[in-house]
Amino acid sequence: MKILHTSDWHLGQTFFTKTRKDEHEAFLQWLLSVAEQEQVDLIIVAGDIFDTGTPPSYARQLYNQFVVDLQHAGCELVVLGGNHDAVSVLNESRQLLSCLNTHVIASTGISLQEQVLTINNRRSEPGAIICAVPFIRPRDVLQSQAGDTGTDKRRALGEAIAAHYDTVYQHALEIRQHLGKPLPIIATGHLTALGVSQSDSVRDIYIGTLEGFAAEGFPPADYIALGHIHRPQKVAKSESIRYSGSPIPLSFDELKHRKQIILVEFAGDAAAHINPIDVPIFQPMACHSGSLEELASELASYEQTEQTVWLSLEVTTQGYLSDLQQRIATMTDGLNVEVLQLRRARNRQADTLRTQTTETLSELSPKQVFARRLALEEFDDTAAGQLRKQRLEQQFDVICEAIRHPQDDAQ
Repeated sequence: MKILHTSDWHLGQTFFTKTRKDEHEAFLQWLLSVAEQEQVDLIIVAGDIFDTGTPPSYARQLYNQFVVDLQHAGCELVVLGGNHDAVSVLNESRQLLSCLNTHVIASTGISLQEQVLTINNRRSEPGAIICAVPFIRPRDVLQSQAGDTGTDKRRALGEAIAAHYDTVYQHALEIRQHLGKPLPIIATGHLTALGVSQSDSVRDIYIGTLEGFAAEGFPPADYIALGHIHRPQKVAKSESIRYSGSPIPLSFDELKHRKQIILVEFAGDAAAHINPIDVPIFQPMACHSGSLEELASELASYEQTEQTVWLSLEVTTQGYLSDLQQRIATMTDGLNVEVLQLRRARNRQADTLRTQTTETLSELSPKQVFARRLALEEFDDTAAGQLRKQRLEQQFDVICEAIRHPQDDAQ
C-alpha cells in the first residue's frame, strides 16, 4: 500500500494582489504525475483545500478538475476539512465526489462509521484503514460547563480531542480484526501540535482556547498525516507523525525550506519507507536584505532570468528615505522581477537604550533620553538635513519648557 500525504493547498490564495492559479494548476498536474509514476493507492489532503471559506470559482474548478483527472491515476482520494475550509462548501459536492473514489470529511459532526474508512489498493483489496480526523471544532466534541476556568476548559478540550482520536482508533482496530488482515491504520489531523515550527502565513489556530495539542494524545497509529503547519517536519521526533507542509510558499519566510509531499509505503501494517519528495518551484521567489548599494548589486543577477521573479526587499539603510519607492523602481527597471514586498529594516540600534545595563531610565533626564534617541537617526550632511535635526531639538525644548511652566500657557 502506497500513500501520498499532502496538505494546505490554499487554492484561491491571493499573494500581495497576485493570483496563485498557475502555480496551483502546475502543482496539481505534477502531483498527478507522481501518483501515476509511483503507482500510489491513496492521496491524503490533510486540510485547507481552500484559502477561505468562500473560494473563488477558479479555485473550485481546480479542485473538481483534479478529482476528475485523478480517475486516470487509479488511486483514491481522502480530503479533510481544515480551519480555512467552510464545512458547507466541502459538503456541497461530497456525495457527488464519492462516486469518483473521493472521500470528503469536512467535520467531525458525522457518524463514526463515516470517519473510519477502509481504502482499497489497486488490486481492489482492502489496503488501509483511515481514521479521517479533520479540523476539530470544539462544539463537535465538547459541551462547555458553567463555572469552568480557562485552565479547566483547555484541559477538558485537550482530553475531548484525545478521546475522539481514541474512539476512531478503537473502531479502526475492530474493522482490522474483522477483516483479519494486517492492514496499516493511518490517522489524520489538522491542528497545531506542541513544539512545531510555524511560518508567517500560518494564522494562529486555536481549538477553542487550546493553543496546541500534545503528541501523547495521538493514537498509536502506523502513520499520522497532519496539516495546518506549512513547514514540513516531524512531530515529537517521530518518523510516523508528520506535517507535509504546503506545496507552494504562502509567505516569503517559507522560502527557507523546500516544499514537500510525503510518500509512505507500507509492508503489511508497518511503514516500510517514508520518503519526502521535493515539490518543483513553479514561481521563482526570493528575499534580499541590505543597503541600497548592496541590493543593487544583488538584483543585477536577474537581468537574464526567463521567468519573472517575485521579490521581498528589506532596506537596512538607516534614516528616513522619502523617495525609497522611486529608488527601488529605478533599480529594478529593466529586470525581470516584481517587488511584491518592500520594507525598512528595524533600526539595529533601536534596543540601545534597553541594553544599557549600567543605568536605568529613571537615572536619565528627559533631555538625555531624547538625545540618545536622536543619535539613532541619520541626518544628511546637507543643510536641509542639519536644519531638520535642529528643528527637532528646538521643538523638544519648547515642549519641555511648557511642561515645566504650565502656568505660563494658562495665562
